[in-house]
Amino acid sequence: MENTKEIIDHISKLAHLEFSEDELKAITPQFSKILDYIDELSKIDLEGVEPMTHVLEVTNVMREDEVKESISVEDALKNAPKHNDIFFKVPKVFD
Repeated sequence: MENTKEIIDHISKLAHLEFSEDELKAITPQFSKILDYIDELSKIDLEGVEPMTHVLEVTNVMREDEVKESISVEDALKNAPKHNDIFFKVPKVFD
């Protein structure tokens, strides 16, 4: 695939990248190979191929989200080194 400096400039602006002239000379052949590969991929016939979300057939193993009774505030704070009536006390993070 033929690419020009304008194409690389356009894509680099979209990606918020800046290149010097030396860098442009170095990446132009590499960029050309990438675009050629993408062009080859676009020729693949994908008719009837279902889109994938993952390469492995993974199913969700988590339980259903059900409302259940949870631990009481007193039990939660029982082993806390520092707490008041209803909150854990932790060291300051911000001044």
